[in-house]
Amino acid sequence: MERLWSPWRLPYITGAKDPQDCLFCQAGTNAQEEALIVLRASTSFVILNRFPYNNGHLMIAPCRHVATLAGLTRDEAIEIMMLTQRAEIALTEAYQPHGINVGVNLGRPAGAGIVDHVHVHLVPRWNGDTNFMSVIGEVRVLPEALETTAARLHPIFERLAKEPSVTP
Repeated sequence: MERLWSPWRLPYITGAKDPQDCLFCQAGTNAQEEALIVLRASTSFVILNRFPYNNGHLMIAPCRHVATLAGLTRDEAIEIMMLTQRAEIALTEAYQPHGINVGVNLGRPAGAGIVDHVHVHLVPRWNGDTNFMSVIGEVRVLPEALETTAARLHPIFERLAKEPSVTP
């Protein structure tokens, strides 16, 4: 069996133990992370996934360190859902996917890589996007660099932020 080593993923896989180590709480504290944020709102933000399943894989998280949907304030919950709508519009415009997975993984058994800071995933999907590399080699091949993804999505989110309604 062939092994692919990616030791830089260990902090991501093991998850944050407190807000000072939390990926989402630290988002934007350095230029590299700031470049992954495609939109900041008053209580939450949209950020590219550094380890995407597909190009355009976004996450929406509250600025506040909170582990569950039930722990969100009403304003946070509303804003996160509105940003989810904007992300759907932006991904559809930028990538024309055939579908989009939208989900929240609460707890490690549910698939959460970061269990202490709730976040919504949006993953663009295309018919036939499961290829032999994923099936046989358990490897993802992503043809677009994160910087290119960010450059593609930034202007769309900026435009959507100026529009009074996000519904098409």
